[in-house]
Amino acid sequence: MKTTRTVIIDDERLAREELRSLLKEYQEIEIVAEAINGIDGIEKIKEFNPDLIFLDVSMPGMNGFEMLKQLEDLPQVIFVTAHDEYALQAFENQALDYILKPIDPEKIAIVVRKISHENSFEDEQLLNLRKSRRLGENDKVFIKDGEKCWFIELKNVRMMESDGNYVKVYFDTFRPMVLRSLNSFEEKLDNEVFFRANRKFIINLNHVVAIENWFNGGLKVELSKGEKIDISRRQAIRFRDVFSL
Repeated sequence: MKTTRTVIIDDERLAREELRSLLKEYQEIEIVAEAINGIDGIEKIKEFNPDLIFLDVSMPGMNGFEMLKQLEDLPQVIFVTAHDEYALQAFENQALDYILKPIDPEKIAIVVRKISHENSFEDEQLLNLRKSRRLGENDKVFIKDGEKCWFIELKNVRMMESDGNYVKVYFDTFRPMVLRSLNSFEEKLDNEVFFRANRKFIINLNHVVAIENWFNGGLKVELSKGEKIDISRRQAIRFRDVFSL
């Protein structure tokens, strides 16, 4: 079995130990060194010539992105950070993946599987698998609106609103605009969680806090942040058929 020579670069000792422990069960990953900051990371990369590095973003003196700029020959990079706002910059730096702390062991399993696939056809199969299946509330998605970007779990999305050629995605206090149709979101999302309320809205049923009968056989729902959305008569019939006892 071909092993992937790996260096862990993180200024937090406990974070390095956690990652080393999670990677221990994967024989295809060989941890050849650890580094405690960007300068140390550059030295370890030059010394051990790894195939892969797990790299923290926020480190004293030199952050992960600044460290990469100092290198001519880059190994594959997986960013490991507690901050989701660096996702766009990470992928602009050709990151293989982007892992948020605290680290989910299932995410490590997915990453190792990605690393281990040397055949490009197998990599394409993994990509097609995600494209072909419906995304559930525990899946994470990357959203970009102008210069801002987010990497969020779908369970945090309360609703989606069609706005011309764009869709407005509601989560927390944010409402970024995505250049896609509402129909394309409906086709991609788990329809047991995300329900097409009417021509303009898809709602996350887990965020519904109140529901009442409305005009002409329709329904009106209230979401967790107070938004009130009408469910059209046609969709109300479908809602009752699918979700009634």
